[in-house]
Amino acid sequence: MRIFGPVPSRRLGRSLGINNVASKTCSYSCLYCQLGRTRHMQLTRQAFYEPGELQAELEQTISKLKEAGEEIDYLTLVADGEPTLDANLGRTLEILRQTGYKTAVISNSSLLTEPGVAEELAKADWVSLKCDAVSEEVWRKINRPHGRLNLEDIKGAMKNFAGSFTGVLVTETMLIRDINDSKAEAGKKAKKEGRKIAEFLKEISPDISYVAVPTRPPAEERVRCPEADNINITFQLFCQAGLKTEYLLGYEGNRFSSTGDLERDLLQIAAVHPLKKEAVEELIRKCGVTWDQVDKMIQEEKIEEVKYQGEKFYLRK
Repeated sequence: MRIFGPVPSRRLGRSLGINNVASKTCSYSCLYCQLGRTRHMQLTRQAFYEPGELQAELEQTISKLKEAGEEIDYLTLVADGEPTLDANLGRTLEILRQTGYKTAVISNSSLLTEPGVAEELAKADWVSLKCDAVSEEVWRKINRPHGRLNLEDIKGAMKNFAGSFTGVLVTETMLIRDINDSKAEAGKKAKKEGRKIAEFLKEISPDISYVAVPTRPPAEERVRCPEADNINITFQLFCQAGLKTEYLLGYEGNRFSSTGDLERDLLQIAAVHPLKKEAVEELIRKCGVTWDQVDKMIQEEKIEEVKYQGEKFYLRK
């Protein structure tokens, strides 16, 4: 269990992140994942921590943040894997809601077919469901799912969840150049996929459909952002379907909270949220230390520096 932040979120404002599964435990191994390939591919749900321990750690963290004058908009289950793999999901959301803060879950949608998941997930105030593709070929290419997953079953489960969920429901579609952007493969095939996604999302009727591109270093070097006009085509297809659509194209900013312990802050945040160099510099300033400590962590292979789109990012090893 790791609690980190609050971190700046394009969708949720100041989000206190809660990583509720073991590192890189997921049902997908998405081509664009900023945390690398999934090490533990699984569909079986399990308990990764004791709810009582989470409650104590959460209360202590919130107390410290209040003392420091830090704002929190949402408590967000955002794991470096799939949060619905957590068998304690329902109890965890109950604990989070007891704090008085709004709760959010960012899910890849794949386990909505499993018994009890939809009912537990419905305890959140805000839920994001991934929908990068609705055709088998593109889905397997971009999300690289567990072999026993069935796309049609997942789509059906998403519709069922959307029909009963009373909170804020959003979807997120990640666009990758030459895979699911609107002019890939000479245009026709991927543009057709874009229309299919829009038609499917129209059936779900989310509050917002987000069109995203990789803004942080992805798992695979070959992953590239689509060109601007291709992104716009997908956006327009979504709008034509009657969806309230927004872009997720920009970096969230550098307003990360600090405990005063640079190593702890960097390791916890960078495990799920790579930081730009300016963000690390801001943490250094808050902690009252020097860049030498970052260099030491790089030498000890606790974090690594990577370049992406001309920017330097820092990730946990």
